[in-house]
Amino acid sequence: MKTVVLLILALWPTSLSAQSTELRLFMAEDISATGFTQYLLPRFSLKHSIRVIKTPLDNQADVIIGDKGLPVFSGLGQDWHLLRNNTTQAVKFEDWLLSEIGKRAIAAFVVDGAAVFNPNLATELPIQAVIFKGDAAQGERLSLLHCGRCHVINASNRMKGMGATPSFGVLRTLDDWQSRFSTFYVLNPHPSFTQIVDVTTAFDPAHPSPIHPLTLTQGGLDAILAYVSTIEPADLGAPLQSQ
Repeated sequence: MKTVVLLILALWPTSLSAQSTELRLFMAEDISATGFTQYLLPRFSLKHSIRVIKTPLDNQADVIIGDKGLPVFSGLGQDWHLLRNNTTQAVKFEDWLLSEIGKRAIAAFVVDGAAVFNPNLATELPIQAVIFKGDAAQGERLSLLHCGRCHVINASNRMKGMGATPSFGVLRTLDDWQSRFSTFYVLNPHPSFTQIVDVTTAFDPAHPSPIHPLTLTQGGLDAILAYVSTIEPADLGAPLQSQ
């Protein structure tokens, strides 16, 4: 009897610990079929040290991604919603998914070169100018340090960019410049040498970065976005007129 009691006591803390670091999630089949589940969940687990267990039954889940609940992203022709219970793990998952890190992870999921989901759901509110919270001065320094290896950033490195690489001023002329800069790390050739802390996966040891890696934190990326927003778009001249 004494041996049995000791065995129970030995196992009890482990059981509680496992339960406190697990999250049961049900994901709509249409979403799972894209590979999004396998892409997204490791990023959350890495950030919060919470193991996510996919369950095929929604009535056994802590979090359900489907047709009901809080709208969280759109894609595949519809809006997708999150429904959760009040466990700590479920609350953390919702907070992470709605955070800037979570939104960037959603936006960065690409299939055949195209983004599948959009974390910025349309609303009936008037469109407002985006205000970047980063430190623009720091962003300029980081841009010159990391991006200046290939791109012309400003007049201070105008003779150091690679000829075939567009300058930041030229990139600012694009209608989707905010999206391009926010997710540059998934646009070729950047994935092969870029690491964003808590967003990108580590390089495969068998395929290391071909050049000195570019490593940024979320704060660093925000700073670069703040700086780029201050750059005047390049004057590319009047559009060509056909006759």
